[in-house]
Amino acid sequence: MTLALHLAAKGRGRTSPNPMVGAVVAAGNRIVGQGYHRRAGGPHAEILALRAAGRRSRGATLYVTLEPCCHEGKRTPPCVPALIESGLKRVVVAMQDPNPSVSGRGINLLRRAGMRVSVGCLRSKAEQLNETYCHWIMTGRPHVFLKAAMTLDGKIATASGESRWITGAEARRDVHRMRSQVDAIMVGIGTILKDDPLLTARPAGRAGGTTQPRQPLRVILDSRLRIPEGARVLSLRKGTSDLTGTLIATTEKASKRRIDHLRARGISVLVLPTQDGHVSLSACLNRLGQLGVSSVMIEGGGQLNASALREKLVNRVRFYMAPSLLGGQESKGVLGGHSPRRLAEAVPLTDMRIRRVGKDVVIEGRIVTKTHATRTN
Repeated sequence: MTLALHLAAKGRGRTSPNPMVGAVVAAGNRIVGQGYHRRAGGPHAEILALRAAGRRSRGATLYVTLEPCCHEGKRTPPCVPALIESGLKRVVVAMQDPNPSVSGRGINLLRRAGMRVSVGCLRSKAEQLNETYCHWIMTGRPHVFLKAAMTLDGKIATASGESRWITGAEARRDVHRMRSQVDAIMVGIGTILKDDPLLTARPAGRAGGTTQPRQPLRVILDSRLRIPEGARVLSLRKGTSDLTGTLIATTEKASKRRIDHLRARGISVLVLPTQDGHVSLSACLNRLGQLGVSSVMIEGGGQLNASALREKLVNRVRFYMAPSLLGGQESKGVLGGHSPRRLAEAVPLTDMRIRRVGKDVVIEGRIVTKTHATRTN
């Protein structure tokens, strides 16, 4: 199962909104087939492993990181019938699929066909691997990362707004790698007006190869459509999927003429409810989830960061900290808004991880939130 989990992780950033899945076929003490889900719409891990094993799958054991699917209505046929026809004797499953269309049905069908099925081998590692997928399935909203680059004293910009570059080149390359692994990047209009960023995932360069990375959807929160005509993010067109290019989330405060103009340029525009005079973050994330966006990385300023945390919409934080001090009351902090009056109101983090990236330090942690199943399809 350890090998199956290792294989599954190879699909990171390319299977969304599907989960990452790895599978290994073992006959006796020998591995006779293996595979992993490489991209959404492609063959599933179990099918690839069975193809590699061929006739050797008869009487063998399949180790798979997620419950095999059994439902129709998707781009690929269900895996359970193929597993039954293969002649496998036993199936070891790391975790049950939380998708209501599967959720135990695949396991029960295999058992009814006479197979021995074990569930729970390295379950916690499998759940951690597909944390994003599980959150999206159970809540209908994307799994949200809050990313920021800051000085050691938590400053993301000087009083004048200068922020390029607080962290080093290695940290920025790490951010581009992370961008290629999420479905969408979200910023506020303030970031666009101040920095005019592209918000793309750039190639790693010679050391990391020249393969073009997967590009995320760029989501701009702009309640009055103040985005300039020449903003660089507006030059990024849709590809074969709607989840590419740029999407602007606005409100009824925006000019209908301006909305129509942007849509004519090929820019997706969503008109959403307001909250405190701005685009409702909760409504935006719900709509993105409906569109199949399973992960979002917030790269905004202090106000957007604070709003997302205050509304309990953030699942993980990743802070890149430079070995420098900026100081001053006027410099911009990573979290804007009003300060809480009591320490008890601080947001606690768990599962903390600390690592070095070049001259900088990356601190990552998980925010515990209660989730409720809302998806029914």
